[in-house]
Amino acid sequence: MENNVQKELKVSALENGTVIDHIPSDRLFTAIRILNLDGSPNPVYFGTNMNSQKYGSKGIIKISGRYFGREEINKIALVAPTATLIEIKDYKVVSKYNVETPSEVQSFVKCFNPKCITNHQAVPTKFKVFTDANGVLKLRCHYCEKTTTQENMVFQ
Repeated sequence: MENNVQKELKVSALENGTVIDHIPSDRLFTAIRILNLDGSPNPVYFGTNMNSQKYGSKGIIKISGRYFGREEINKIALVAPTATLIEIKDYKVVSKYNVETPSEVQSFVKCFNPKCITNHQAVPTKFKVFTDANGVLKLRCHYCEKTTTQENMVFQ
């Protein structure tokens, strides 16, 4: 048997674009959905259940020709608070940082309370983001004060 067995998959380097690394494996497809990458005209590469020395398992997304704004980064932080964003221009890393969980989010998460005013009138949603005593990320609706967990978040 030959010793030249390829053990790694090679993916082209990005000329311009963003790499989102350290996404929890079970959140990778949620991140793809909320960032609307499934309909992206740009090349998108992703991997899940990849080895991570830090987390054991991780997901990664590489998007060619796209950078993310504050609202999209806040979305990533809500579903993958351990994520790292790496921006690449002309094949060089121009910035690399860990996402930060915002203290408040508006308009892109739906309140799960069917009686909340945001589900009946043209009122943009608004949530306070906090972590409970067990380290679980939660959102509290500004209007009805109901609390939802990361697992129950519905993105608009």
